[in-house]
Amino acid sequence: MREYLIYHMFALAAAIILDAVIGDPHALPHPIRAIGRLITALEAGLYPKEADQADTSVYPARGRMLWIIVMAVTATATSAAIIIPYMLYPPAGFIVEIILTFYILAAGSLRNESMGVYDALPDINAAKGRLSMIVGRDTDRLDEAGVVRAAVETVAENTSDGVLAPLIYTAIGGPVLGMLYKAVNTMDSMLGYHNSRYEYFGRFAAKCDDIANFVPSRLSALFMILSVPFAALRERMKVYGMKRAYGIWRRDRLNHKSPNSAQTESVCAGALGIRLGGDNYYGGELVSKPFIGDDTRPIEKEDIKRAIRLMFSAEILCTAVIMLIMLILIFR
Repeated sequence: MREYLIYHMFALAAAIILDAVIGDPHALPHPIRAIGRLITALEAGLYPKEADQADTSVYPARGRMLWIIVMAVTATATSAAIIIPYMLYPPAGFIVEIILTFYILAAGSLRNESMGVYDALPDINAAKGRLSMIVGRDTDRLDEAGVVRAAVETVAENTSDGVLAPLIYTAIGGPVLGMLYKAVNTMDSMLGYHNSRYEYFGRFAAKCDDIANFVPSRLSALFMILSVPFAALRERMKVYGMKRAYGIWRRDRLNHKSPNSAQTESVCAGALGIRLGGDNYYGGELVSKPFIGDDTRPIEKEDIKRAIRLMFSAEILCTAVIMLIMLILIFR
């Protein structure tokens, strides 16, 4: 057990560094994309496009069936991929664990994609094109402030979903638990919509994602608040505010249909002194959302970089706490 914890600790540290340096390797096979293809195939069989959406009685059960199959396949495949190499030759298992954990984390990818929006500005059309790759809202109606706001919101929300939550789950249960979390998250992102097609079929996936993220989103908010001073170290102007981040989090952390999404968005809005949220168009339909944060200053392009800096500061702090706990367990 002690030997595995040592392997696990170093594999986690190596994967975090690889993710920060490289980000998602789009040219290589990716297990999360494989999970997405499995979801698509199962949906086609359980809920074909021509299905009668007026008859909702069978679709909640089919949605639960899809969820169970995806989780079972993910658990089986990941367990085999990690356990067999460790049993045959532990150093090989160590390498596999680094690779799998690297795929689970998304801080580097989140930075690269959001910086693509940053670099495209002030070319608004190019920026909208890059933004459309990472958000679900309609981008054609957005002005420059709207583009920046959407990019900042994406970084803020995914500081939990894409960075700290998978990091925490992987630290607790290795790549198996980390990949199961990513499967839950992927099913929610593909099926958890409140519209005529997915209201019933995707409800179970959405609820499971809310449960899986309930504790991690709040821990992520805490790590973000505590990391505000570190994020501010490279900022010449006094933009970040730790006290303001805590205050806005306390006030606006539930200003979202999801019980979790506004947790980290509110911290980011408060830390930067900007206002996020508000109405947006999705599929041509206006969706009303409450505001998060105070409009103390105009949002600007540099806020994308500031949100990224806050994300990485929170990840470093969370990693330090995880490593300390692992060291205590190893040497107790």
